[in-house]
Amino acid sequence: MYAIVEIQGQQFKAEPEKFLYVHYLGEAVKEGDKVEFDRVLLAQSDDAVKVGAPTVEGAKVVCEVLTPLVKGEKVIVFKKKRRKGYRRKNGHRQCFTKVLIKEVVA
Repeated sequence: MYAIVEIQGQQFKAEPEKFLYVHYLGEAVKEGDKVEFDRVLLAQSDDAVKVGAPTVEGAKVVCEVLTPLVKGEKVIVFKKKRRKGYRRKNGHRQCFTKVLIKEVVA
């Protein structure tokens, strides 16, 4: 059983007992909290596939927050214009939330 769920503008394949790194959910969630996502676009269970228009009615994904704040890999942004002496180096680390998918209700 799995579902395609939209979380903060991104689509993820959600299967029970799998981990997901989603965009940072904010300071409102704490470690061990239950979070439900109800924007399920597609749900598959027992050889039956339900496709939503735009979402599947009554379907949801229940998750548990394992780590509220995880920082991703550092991305270096380097800008240069040749022969002008213009060089800028900047770094960025995206914030994520690690969640464990408990169940998919379809």
